[in-house]
Amino acid sequence: MRAWQVPSVPEVPGSAPRPVVHDTASGGPVDPTAGEERAALYVCGITPYDATHLGHAATYLAFDTLGRVWRDAGLEVEYAQNTTDVDDPLLERAARDGVDWRALAASQIDLFRRDMEALRVLPPDDFVAVTGEVERIAEAVAFLQETGYAYAVPTPDADGDDLYFDVQRPTEAWSLGDESGLDRDTMLALSAERGGDPERPGKRDALDPLLWRAARTGEPSWDSAVGPGRPGWHIECSVIAGDRLGLPISVQGGGSDLVFPHHEMSAGHAAALAHQPLAAAFVHTGMIAYQGEKISKSLGNLVTVRGLLDDGADPRAIRLALLSHKYSDDWEWFDTELTSATTRLATWDAWATGADAGHADDADDVAARIRARVADDLDTPGAVAAVDTAIAGGTAVTSDLVDLVDALLGIRLG
Repeated sequence: MRAWQVPSVPEVPGSAPRPVVHDTASGGPVDPTAGEERAALYVCGITPYDATHLGHAATYLAFDTLGRVWRDAGLEVEYAQNTTDVDDPLLERAARDGVDWRALAASQIDLFRRDMEALRVLPPDDFVAVTGEVERIAEAVAFLQETGYAYAVPTPDADGDDLYFDVQRPTEAWSLGDESGLDRDTMLALSAERGGDPERPGKRDALDPLLWRAARTGEPSWDSAVGPGRPGWHIECSVIAGDRLGLPISVQGGGSDLVFPHHEMSAGHAAALAHQPLAAAFVHTGMIAYQGEKISKSLGNLVTVRGLLDDGADPRAIRLALLSHKYSDDWEWFDTELTSATTRLATWDAWATGADAGHADDADDVAARIRARVADDLDTPGAVAAVDTAIAGGTAVTSDLVDLVDALLGIRLG
């Protein structure tokens, strides 16, 4: 599937240190590329049933920053992202609005592309629609069934039985709780809240996740190696990440609401399929609130990228507003966020066009500070502060500094 246009990224003298990031699984900082010259990144993509909200944008900007720092550090970067273009929320929205689910998905994917282009997010090398991978995913589910990791649960209202993953069956590279570190009661609560079905009768363990949903009347389905139906959520990412990037990848990324069950179960599926860990690090972005509640499609308290752009916002200011917060923090968006970012951007633009003013010999130190901050767990607020301090301290602009802000923060000045 087509991604979006690649923004230009300047080459700047010097290099960033290899970045360390916070790994949710271990609870500490790690260099997920230690000893490697290649970085492999997989970020869970959108379910395309509504516009790109600021929570989405902040997540993709965080991992865009990681890719930019890796490249500045001299690493070869490979990046894959899926689009869950068949799933219950999408089907429900299409039915509510009386539109074809394929048309709804296509329109929202196109909007997402345009928003990512406006924000100058580097596109994935592989932008993968789940609907294009159903046959391959079904083959993986069949393998799990053959090797004893998948089992059938009788499903009288379907054309065949649903297939589930046995979380208690031992694997070489994963056991339940390895990636999330959560206790069972918390897992059960989150499973019920986030698309699982812990109350379903016939499962071996209440936490066992769905691998394959047998065909139901009125639902999309595909003929496959395990009968007619469609994939479960977690197995999609396991298969796409493994096929496109090879396992283990460097970083599995997404919002913190994916820690459990999505990333936990994706890791379990990968271990059962490939006898390898899914990733060297699991990196998660915080949640953004608006009007006192987490931004959520279900709550309807969305602040969308498209809405801000349509109201005349400079996409660079949107990007700067989001990068002014630590990627892993939970925080609340206020309308003043954009006002402050617009003011800051005007100051940066004025600095970028003010050649021959200030102390040019400070520029190398400023560049080193910016690089050090983004390499330290993607500390973009620290990098933004380094630019502010340089301007306030009278550091003269240089073309290399302007290019570095573009290369690492994705903000083209002047």
